[in-house]
Amino acid sequence: MEDLNSKTSKYSFSRVVVLLSGISFCVIIGGLFYCSHSEVAKNPGVEYPAAMPKMYFTTVPLPEKLDFAHEPVPLDNFDVRESLDREMLSVANFHSQALLYIKKTNRYFAIIEPILRKNEVPEDFKYLALAESGFLDKIVSPSGAVGIWQFMKGAAIENGLEVNDEVDERYHIEKATEAACRFLKNSFTVYGNWTIVAASYNAGVSGISKQENLQSSKSYYDLLLNEETSRYIYRILALKLVIGDPLKYGFKVNEDEKYPIIPVTEVKVDGSIKNFAEFARSNNINYKLFKQFNPWLKQTYLKNPRKKTYTFKIPDVGKYRRFVFTD
Repeated sequence: MEDLNSKTSKYSFSRVVVLLSGISFCVIIGGLFYCSHSEVAKNPGVEYPAAMPKMYFTTVPLPEKLDFAHEPVPLDNFDVRESLDREMLSVANFHSQALLYIKKTNRYFAIIEPILRKNEVPEDFKYLALAESGFLDKIVSPSGAVGIWQFMKGAAIENGLEVNDEVDERYHIEKATEAACRFLKNSFTVYGNWTIVAASYNAGVSGISKQENLQSSKSYYDLLLNEETSRYIYRILALKLVIGDPLKYGFKVNEDEKYPIIPVTEVKVDGSIKNFAEFARSNNINYKLFKQFNPWLKQTYLKNPRKKTYTFKIPDVGKYRRFVFTD
């Protein structure tokens, strides 16, 4: 148990600490007050606000006219304009993601655009692929959709993609884009409207048709849909605006900063491959690059019992090569 003298000494010490702290605080405040008034005295004509913000956050400008796949967006409707505003604020203010998209689209659009044109699908659908996956090769949705175009397994097979233990062509960007075109064109024969076609890619043809009948409307902009689908087209439009004209929305990316298009050599194989690592090495690349350029190959080997002909991409990394093989 402590005696009275030790308690008294502790209390005295505490009082001294409190007193010194108070004096220090007064000295600091006084110094700041003196400095601020000295600055005002030096610049009598300058007005100093009480609180000067370091930066301002502003709204994102919306266009007066806009279309999706050459179909006008009714921006005169307040609800349409506010829905677009919501997605624009999200896309344009997620700076790191927007910059990454601008860099990546240089590479992916070069593959997607010619396939869309060949299939007579409007080029605006390239932004649908971006909205679906962010061009992340291995992204998997909670429902199990995978690849750039986020195909479910059943829909992928229905649209001509091979999905089995060794191969998953949902990850094959060219073949998946062809499959997406088949879906979109079939959907267009049902609706005759590309905006509704895009919505059906998210909600399904039966889901959109059900809501059209229930609400007696065939316009996407008039339909009350679930949260995801009701935002879907607006997100695509926001991506189209920002990625299509990045400088207008404050994003400056030089051409040499965009991810380059890596040329590839196509190698056809109609048999089995025991070891992809060895196959890659024999083609003067490493296993990692081989799998990056052929993400649809699921295993480290290919049995290929049906002797089907597959085409592999071998990247010509050239000046981008950062490794040396050693024996």
